Amino acid sequence: MNQRTTLTHLDWLEAEAIHIMREVAGQCANPVLLFSGGKDSICLLRLAEKAFRPGKFPFPLLHIDTGHNYDEVTAFRDQRAAELGERLIVRNVEDSMKRGTVILKHEGESRNKHQSVTLLEAIEEFGFDACIGGARRDEEKARAKERIMSFRDEFGQWDPKNQRPELWNLFNARSHKGENIRAFPISNWTEMDVWQYIEREGLELPSIYFSHIRPVVMRQGAIVPVTDVTPARAGEEIVNLQVRFRTVGDITCTAPVESDADTVAKIVLETATTTITERGATRLDDQTSDASMEQRKKEGYF
Repeated sequence: MNQRTTLTHLDWLEAEAIHIMREVAGQCANPVLLFSGGKDSICLLRLAEKAFRPGKFPFPLLHIDTGHNYDEVTAFRDQRAAELGERLIVRNVEDSMKRGTVILKHEGESRNKHQSVTLLEAIEEFGFDACIGGARRDEEKARAKERIMSFRDEFGQWDPKNQRPELWNLFNARSHKGENIRAFPISNWTEMDVWQYIEREGLELPSIYFSHIRPVVMRQGAIVPVTDVTPARAGEEIVNLQVRFRTVGDITCTAPVESDADTVAKIVLETATTTITERGATRLDDQTSDASMEQRKKEGYF
């Protein structure tokens, strides 16, 4: 008698994500995987390994660097790409600023939303017809509107009212020259799923995700790390606080949370009991209407 294997919810999510990656590789001529060194894109790398090893990935890795990323994360990014032996392309917002395609309103403005410009420039430079990203629908209301294969027009823009139907897990990644697809294999995952997958697979992470002591200030209800990019303002008290990062991005818009979770198992437990969404108190750029996620996505953001 054959013994039936019971699949866990992580097995189902993993299988779906691998299927999506293979669909992108099969339908698209020149895809790329967006890899920042963050936890979601780390999961994408493991899924790509399971989808395509022992061969090479059928796409390079790409990171759009604002120049204001945490050193721990960019160092991990380079290390992981080297370990896998995969090609890593890095394009910098600072280069777009030198070209004049990105113009800051003032010196202290966050560069985060301007990644859209540099990404579109990289897509044009290399002729990418699909970008595989680690966005998830549970992160933010605009991302909840995304299809798994998200169509972008010849200007790189996203129209939430002009998306393709996705019935019965049939995905259409085809596009005309100049158009683009953003593919999100872990779109149906939650923050908890990501951490449970990291735990199950034993994936390495940048140290910034684990509890550590960091100088911070309290600003508008958020914990803001004190760095060269985000110095304390007049009248703010600098304190050393035990924190970790739930999500990692540009220093100017990524806030940590108080935590003593120094292992993945503790983070899983902490995630199960939190009542605050992942981006709700940790992504400062989501709090301002002029830089809303939906507007940024319409402009080409991933």
